[in-house]
Amino acid sequence: MLATKGRMTQVFDEKGIVTPATVLTAGTLTVTQVKNAEKDGYAAAQVGFGTRKDKNVSAAVRGHLKDLSTFRYLREYPGTAEMKRGDTIDITTFEVGDIVEVSAISKGKGFQGVVRRHGFSGGPRSHGQKNKERAPGSIGGGGRAGGRVVKGMRMGGRMGNDRVTVRNLRVLQVDAETNTLLISGAVPGRPGTLVEIRSK
Repeated sequence: MLATKGRMTQVFDEKGIVTPATVLTAGTLTVTQVKNAEKDGYAAAQVGFGTRKDKNVSAAVRGHLKDLSTFRYLREYPGTAEMKRGDTIDITTFEVGDIVEVSAISKGKGFQGVVRRHGFSGGPRSHGQKNKERAPGSIGGGGRAGGRVVKGMRMGGRMGNDRVTVRNLRVLQVDAETNTLLISGAVPGRPGTLVEIRSK
C-alpha cells in the first residue's frame, strides 16, 4: 500500500495505555500494468497512486496510462496475485493489529560534520585546543592503512534524504471512509512524504 505521511498523534487503548502513532492517508491504488514471465520475463504489477494534472505528465506516460486517470506516483511490485489492469486496492487489506514495515525517504539535513553525522565526541576542550573541538581527528597517513585514506572512512557529508525502513509497527486504526491508517510509532520523512506500507 502507498500513502502520504500526515501528523503524529496518540492513541489510548481500553486499558488507558497511550501509544504514539502516525496518521497516514492511504487512498486507493489502481493497477496500471500487469507484467508476466512470458512477455516481460518476470511477474509484477504496476500501481498508480495520487493525482496529477495532465499537463504535468509526459506524453509517453499519458499514452501508457491511456483510459486511466493521471497518477502522481507509479510503483511496481513483484507478483500479480491474479490482478487485472484497472483493479483497485484499498486499505481494507489491513486490519487492526497487523504488523507492518514502513519505508520512506527521511528528512534531508544538509552537510553535517562528524559529531552530528556519526556521533564523534570531538577533541578535548582544553590544553591549547583552538577551533578544533568538533574536528574528525586523524584520517590516515603514516603507517596506517598504507598511508592512504581507506574507503568508508567516516567523515562529514550529506546527512539524511535516505530510504529508511522501520519494521514491526502495528496498525492501530483503519478508517475506510477517510482512507486513513494509524500506525504505531514514528515514520521517516516530513508530512506529505510518500510512504510504502508492507505486511509482514
